[in-house]
Amino acid sequence: MADDYLVRIGKLIRDARQHRGWTQSQLADALGTSQSAVNRIERGNQNISLEMIARIGEALDSEIVSLGYAGPMHLRVVGRRRLSGSIDVKTSKNACVALLCGSLLNKGRTVLRRVARIEEVYRLLEVLHSIGVRTRWINDGTDLEITPPARLDMDGIDADAARRTRSIIMFLGPLLHRLDRFRLPYAGGCDLGTRTIEPHMIALRRFGLDITATEGQYHAVVEASVAPDRPIVLTERGDTVTENALLAAARHDGVTVIRNASSNYMVQDLCFFLEALGVRVDGIGTTTLTVHGVPEIDVDVDYSPSEDPVEAMSLIAAAVVTESQLTIRRVPIEFLEIELAVLEEMGLDHDRTPEYTADNGRTRLVDLTVRPSKLEAPIDKIHPMPFPGLNIDNVPFFAAIAAVAQGQTLIHDWVYDNRAIYLTDLNRLGGRLQLLDPHRVLVEGPTRWRAAEMMCPPALRPAVVVLLAMMAAEGTSVLRNVYVINRGYEDLAERLNSVGAQIEIFRDI
Repeated sequence: MADDYLVRIGKLIRDARQHRGWTQSQLADALGTSQSAVNRIERGNQNISLEMIARIGEALDSEIVSLGYAGPMHLRVVGRRRLSGSIDVKTSKNACVALLCGSLLNKGRTVLRRVARIEEVYRLLEVLHSIGVRTRWINDGTDLEITPPARLDMDGIDADAARRTRSIIMFLGPLLHRLDRFRLPYAGGCDLGTRTIEPHMIALRRFGLDITATEGQYHAVVEASVAPDRPIVLTERGDTVTENALLAAARHDGVTVIRNASSNYMVQDLCFFLEALGVRVDGIGTTTLTVHGVPEIDVDVDYSPSEDPVEAMSLIAAAVVTESQLTIRRVPIEFLEIELAVLEEMGLDHDRTPEYTADNGRTRLVDLTVRPSKLEAPIDKIHPMPFPGLNIDNVPFFAAIAAVAQGQTLIHDWVYDNRAIYLTDLNRLGGRLQLLDPHRVLVEGPTRWRAAEMMCPPALRPAVVVLLAMMAAEGTSVLRNVYVINRGYEDLAERLNSVGAQIEIFRDI
């Protein structure tokens, strides 16, 4: 192996280790080697086998090099290009994964329209295939057809695919009606710190589900005689917790009341889907949901998930940081009203069309045109709240927006342990972000962005924020190993290129 490749691989390993927050000694312990050996590897001074590279990638949960298929994907970004024209918002990533899990409730054929073709969806499809569910892309690859088997093969589950998505946790709700015992691998996904599943367990125990976690798996046992005898009060108003409770309630033969429920966009889409399956849900859009379950669901259903408000926010941020005039079409406005109110306070120049209805017949959409604006820092801090507050996943985009505004903006990301830390990666591109604690960042603007080469943060939204800053930076930047972006966005680079960006996809190993 040539010396330059050793240096390049060493740099990738060092960046992945630092993003994981590990010291060289911690990586050495995970590999069963010495700190000095890790140091030599990172400096490119030691020959390294493909087996060792794979072991390092597994330890760091980073796709440093791929064995048996194309290597990790990188992006080369030529910055300071104005965007123009119009771009459509794709269907919701979080709704699509919930509906894939929800399809396990149905013994009939499920067709989901315009499903987001993203890595998160692909991982769930791999898991579904492995347990016997038949899926196929139809209508030129636009729509997804799902046909379940008479009996699920849980022994054949693809554990590797399951561990790469946190959405696997939403298999619990539907599976407890199909099996009296089963195993699921631990949930994965973005590296956002400690995220307990206890709220899920508190809700699902009311349906007879008991979980023991050992050896990297959840061991589930279901007592079919147990059923909710009073309203279920969720201990956190989480999206996936609410969805799991809904999925469990859908086939419970009775009425289930869920309180402190999330009313966010993906939860509403799941409720609309359950209604298409014949399950009545009262209180959609509120924090109290009443589910009239049916013990058997065997229908052919056709459903269109709505557009993704977080992707819409990404595209709004792209226009703001690149000082562009851009029309974002099919924006689910009811889930972005707070964000737009904050942006208006900051001075955003934009307009919107009259509202029209999404393909699900329920969600309200608009087309939104953003124009170059002189922004001022908001008076109040930016912080998330459950819907109808500012969306948790939209908070990171305000870091990039605040960086181009005049003044100081305090961002308080109180939900996740690590995500605020990843936002400080913008400092490598010329940003001035001060980390006050693991949850609070002070952003000073305006920013003169500059190009850099760096590893993609291991969390989806901060990774996209870094990409947007690169699009605004003078010069050519490189963002390495963008798998995490592909988890949540379909063809993002190509779509941004269609409105004037210059982003090249490449692989070097």
